[in-house]
Amino acid sequence: MAIASRITTRALSTFAAAAAAKLPEAAVAAAGAEAVTLPSSAQPHQHQQQVLEFEDTGRLFTGEPSTALVRTLAALQLMSAGPLVDVGLAALRSPAVAASPVVQAAARATAYKHFCAGETAEEAAARVQRLWRGGMGGILDYGIEDAEDGAACDRNVAGFLAAVDVAAALPPGSASVCIKITALCPIALLEKTSDLLRWQHKNPSLHLPWKQHSFPILSDSSPLYLTPSEPAPLTADEERELQLAHDRLLAVGARCAEHDIPLLVDAEYATVQPAIDYFTFVGALACNGGGRPIVHGTVQAYLRDARDRLEAMTRAAEEERVHLGVKVVRGAYLTREARLAESLGVPSPIHATIQDTHDCYNGCAAFLLERVRRGSASLMLATHNVESGQLAAARAQELGIGKGDRNLQFAQLMGMADGLSLGLRNAGFQVSKYLPYGPVEHIIPYLIRRAEENRGLLSASAFDRQLLRKELVRRFKNAVMGRE
Repeated sequence: MAIASRITTRALSTFAAAAAAKLPEAAVAAAGAEAVTLPSSAQPHQHQQQVLEFEDTGRLFTGEPSTALVRTLAALQLMSAGPLVDVGLAALRSPAVAASPVVQAAARATAYKHFCAGETAEEAAARVQRLWRGGMGGILDYGIEDAEDGAACDRNVAGFLAAVDVAAALPPGSASVCIKITALCPIALLEKTSDLLRWQHKNPSLHLPWKQHSFPILSDSSPLYLTPSEPAPLTADEERELQLAHDRLLAVGARCAEHDIPLLVDAEYATVQPAIDYFTFVGALACNGGGRPIVHGTVQAYLRDARDRLEAMTRAAEEERVHLGVKVVRGAYLTREARLAESLGVPSPIHATIQDTHDCYNGCAAFLLERVRRGSASLMLATHNVESGQLAAARAQELGIGKGDRNLQFAQLMGMADGLSLGLRNAGFQVSKYLPYGPVEHIIPYLIRRAEENRGLLSASAFDRQLLRKELVRRFKNAVMGRE
C-alpha cells in the first residue's frame, strides 16, 4: 500500500471554509483516523499539492538508529494486542494490584519506558536536549494529577516550578512546560466550583463573590445538565483554598513569563473542566499581556461545545487585546465521559461519531490559523492524525505563516506518531514531543490513557507501525545487498 501524503486543492478549500463556519460540519471529510492514503473522494486527475512527505522513509527516519526503530515497533506492536492490553489495564486500574512492585516493574519496562521520559526533571531535560539536536523541542510534563488536599497541591507546585527552572536552563525555545490544574487545586473543590460556574451560566443573576474577571467559560451547548440543581455556595475555607490555587498557578505563570517559556494547561474531564478553564483564563489575563502568550488553554475537539467555546474565548481575548494561547487536542477521556453520561442517564458531551470529532478538530485548527496569521493568537496543534497534520500544514503555507513562527507549533506524545513528528520537522515546521516524567506510581493514570489509545490493530499507532516496518525492511535489504 502506498503511503500517500498529498492533499487536493478541493480539500484545502473545504478546510479553509471551515474556519468561517459556525459549526464545523463543512470541514474536510478526509480526516480519517490515522489514514495513510488519500480518501476515495479525491479525484486522481486533480491538481495535488505535496505537503508532508512520508513515502521516502529513508529520509523520514534519517539519523534514527535501527535499534531504536526496532524497539519502537516492538513496543507499539505489543500494545496493539488487545487481550494483552486488557489484562494490563485491569491490573493498573486496581489500586492494590498497581501498587505491587512486580506490576510496577512490568509497567516500567514496557509502557512507562516507551511513553515517559524518566522519573526526574533532569532525565526529561536530557531527552529535550536529544530532541533539540534532532530538530524538535520538548514539553516537560511533571505527571501529577488529582490532588486530594492543599498539602498535596503545595508539593505539586514545587515540582512544577522545578520543571520551569530546568526548562530555563535548556537552549532558548527548546522547551515548554505543561501542568494540570487538578494538581494545583483539590479535586472536590474543582468539582464544586465547576458546578457553581455551570449554574451561573444557566442563571446569570447568581453572584459568585470569589469569581475573578475571566473569558467566557461555557456555552449554551455545554453539558450544563451535569449540574441539575443549585449547588451550595463555597464556604469561607473553600474560598481561601480557591485563592491559594490561583496563587499557585500564577506563581508558575510568573516564573514561565520570567524565562519566556510557554505554559500549557491541560484539559481534563467534564466534571471539572469549567473550573480548569476559569483558572486558565485568569492566568492568561495576568500573564499574556506582553505580546508573547505564556499561558495556553486547551480545547478538546471531541466535545460538542468545543467550537462555540473557542469562538467565545477568542472574541473576548480580541476585545481585551490579550494574545490568546490555545492548544487543540481531540481528547483523552472518552471512556470516562461515556461511563459518566451512561450512569447519569444523560447525553454524552462527546460528538456522536469520530468523523464529527475530526471535522471539529480541523474546523478549530483552521479558525485559529487565521488568528495566527493576524498575530492575535498562538497555536499548538497537538494531533496524531496524519490528515489533520497535512491539512493544517498546507493551510499554514497558504496563509503565509512562516515555518519558524513560534506562534505555530505542532506536538505529539512521546512514543506516539513519530512519523508525523518527523514529517512535520522535515517540512520545516516547529514540532515538540510531550514528555511526561515522574515516579511510575504517579504516571499510572497517564499510562492507562495511552494504552487505551494504542489498543488493537487499528489503533492510533497503525500508521507508525506501517512506516517503521517499511523502513526496517528497506534497511535490511540494503544491508543484505551491501549498500549500507
